[in-house]
Amino acid sequence: MLNYLLKRLIMMIPLLLGITLITFAVIRLAPGEPVQAQTAMSPKITAETRQRLREYYGLDKPLHVQYLTWLGRVARLDFGRSFAPDNRPVLDKIKERIPVTLGLNLIALVLEFGLAIPIGVFAATHRDSLYDKGITLFVFLGFAVPTFWLALLLMYFFGVKLGWLPISGLHSLGSDRLPALARYLDLAKHLLLPVSVATFGSLAGLSRYMRSNMLEVIRQDYITTARAKGLAERTVIYRHALRNALLPVITLLGFSLPGLIGGSVIFETIFAIPGMGQLFYQGVMARDYPLVMGILVIGAFLTLIGNLLADISYALADPRIRHGQEG
Repeated sequence: MLNYLLKRLIMMIPLLLGITLITFAVIRLAPGEPVQAQTAMSPKITAETRQRLREYYGLDKPLHVQYLTWLGRVARLDFGRSFAPDNRPVLDKIKERIPVTLGLNLIALVLEFGLAIPIGVFAATHRDSLYDKGITLFVFLGFAVPTFWLALLLMYFFGVKLGWLPISGLHSLGSDRLPALARYLDLAKHLLLPVSVATFGSLAGLSRYMRSNMLEVIRQDYITTARAKGLAERTVIYRHALRNALLPVITLLGFSLPGLIGGSVIFETIFAIPGMGQLFYQGVMARDYPLVMGILVIGAFLTLIGNLLADISYALADPRIRHGQEG
């Protein structure tokens, strides 16, 4: 098991380098550049000034030189400075936004898996029932409804029409002067709509996935044998079947890790939440190369870590995999 982990960790290094190289090239080849974005609204800016800005940002150098320079800084955990007018270190800007995005997506992730697993298990054990058909309808709606449209619909209905919930930001004006409990309630109201939007689509697909896994497992011979031995149905389902049905879901949990950082671009932008998703969108629109690369590198690293954690979880959940790796 230890040798397996060491091999995987070593393999992560060239994979991460390859991801950063491709991402760096694709971003630079995209139309537009930071100097154009910064000077487009200033007709008095001369070509000489634009060239000096390109030299200041290092954009006049060949692409491979830019990449090697950037890579050398990243090796020292220095993501450079943002091309935005504030010219702040990229790492400082990311540190400010990460807690908001992590908190928001962790809540959504816990809700997704916490609800999808029991929903999927119940649908599988009550196949073709009215409940199962209702879940199927819910899944189709989850796949069919665009996230941005659902967000706008909820904002209009609960925020504008009924006035029950706020539709933007994380805090109401003057909330810092409220008592602690009132501040938490205010934050909860602001989070309700974005968390609901973030959870809805994934919950639909994940519950259907869990149902399919469970149906496949309960058809296995060992489940039939367990029932033939006279074990209680609850024991058969939750002690024998559920553990094996969860194995593919563990993989999805590992792949969900990168989404904690970069999976909230749409609803953070729509709900004006100051998180990583909104920061990434602003960076892309402004062609802020250091900021975009910093966020993408963190996302790539989390993807690789998520894959590793999924493999480790597989090994812990299934002794056959663990013994195979040790052998």
